[in-house]
Amino acid sequence: MDFPDSYQLWADSHVFYQPTPRRVGDGDFMAAKLAAWDHRMIHDTPNGVLLTCNSLFDLLRSGQRASLLHVTHALDQITDRGVLYPSGGCLVGSVYCTPLIGDGDVYRMHNLGSYILTREAVLAADSGHAFSRPVPLIIEVELPRSAYRGVVGVDYLRLGEIHLHIYQHLEYLLARDERHRLRDTIVGRVRNAMPFLGACVTRCVQEVATDASLFLDWLSDTVDHLPILGYLYFEALSEYLMLHSTGPRTAHAKASGEFDNWLYKELLFDTFPGMAGKFDLARFQPTTAGLAAKLAKIEPSIDVAHLTAYLADRLALLVCTRLLSPAMYTADWTRLRWEFDELRPYVSPLLGHLIHRELRTFGRYPDFYFYFDQYKALQVWNYWNHMDIVLPFNATMPKGEIGVNPAYPALRTTVHRAEITTDGTLAPVERLDVTIAPRLIDLRYTLMRARPDTALTVTR
Repeated sequence: MDFPDSYQLWADSHVFYQPTPRRVGDGDFMAAKLAAWDHRMIHDTPNGVLLTCNSLFDLLRSGQRASLLHVTHALDQITDRGVLYPSGGCLVGSVYCTPLIGDGDVYRMHNLGSYILTREAVLAADSGHAFSRPVPLIIEVELPRSAYRGVVGVDYLRLGEIHLHIYQHLEYLLARDERHRLRDTIVGRVRNAMPFLGACVTRCVQEVATDASLFLDWLSDTVDHLPILGYLYFEALSEYLMLHSTGPRTAHAKASGEFDNWLYKELLFDTFPGMAGKFDLARFQPTTAGLAAKLAKIEPSIDVAHLTAYLADRLALLVCTRLLSPAMYTADWTRLRWEFDELRPYVSPLLGHLIHRELRTFGRYPDFYFYFDQYKALQVWNYWNHMDIVLPFNATMPKGEIGVNPAYPALRTTVHRAEITTDGTLAPVERLDVTIAPRLIDLRYTLMRARPDTALTVTR
């Protein structure tokens, strides 16, 4: 079996931010479309300047130390073991954090961190998905001379090829009949969703406009077949709100070099209140009418017609570039042979995303799923160490989601338990004898997917 180079796959899954625009390859029309979107987002939106100039990037380019907030519901377990484990999710294999700004003896939280600590984690506890109240931890990370001072982050929406690559290595953990059943399940999902995927190619590649509201409602319906579409939908909607909101809170965040994370978080938990503590974007499938109704209450200044047109074009592009292979752009999908190996040249990233999702509940594989993610974490740690990346971040958008690479050889950290002061800052109150270990915690035991008797830490 021909396995691609995992290093190259990991390089392709990372976004290297530079002062200059995205390089456009000769004859690469999709790269040209992506470059045009980069320009539009940076220059033609109220908050586009934050895509290249923000406090997160300032932190990554800084000197000797980074101060980060980590929120946990399981302080007792962490202190008893003396270990803080990383988790999977959008940061693949790192300790999920948000930036802190030192101000004398206290720290100011990034608005994403303040929402997680004061709203999201509290919602999880109130809904019974955590057994204790959230506790803030301050993690101080010493940045060695060897640390990469550029800005590079991982885009989890680009991991489809990697998921497929890893499954090709580990598929024999399943019995023969299980492997066949999994392939049949995946092929059935793609076949039922192919008319929508073809509509994305028509809209993006052939540039044939269709009704934006009908397109989004079609996407919402297709999430049942392709759960990864819920993730794309959420990220595109969050992107729009962060770039276009102009309210007082957004202006205050922008003055601090931050995107406003509260708007899309409030929209998410108001639309799907059970998502707190069970963060599953495969259930994110609002209709156009439902989205308009929610925004009318939460942020009435948003132009819903403009939002709808933006999302339809943006999501068609993301489907084509994150889920489909270039061969699909010119293929006649009605003549495809509906067999797993026959589909790989056309939709291999989508197959990988679907397998990664399906394995969480498929047959005996939930018992092995931890090792699938651990295998993925080992690969990304190897890549990060090769690149000297100490603080990876979620590069779908520079929201403020930043992690600690637990496998970095020269990693030096100190951890303090903190408390919120009367003015909303964080004050360290107790140094903890805790280290960060390069061993992934099972996602079933994290806050965002936990049962109340098993939660150990926080992840997305």
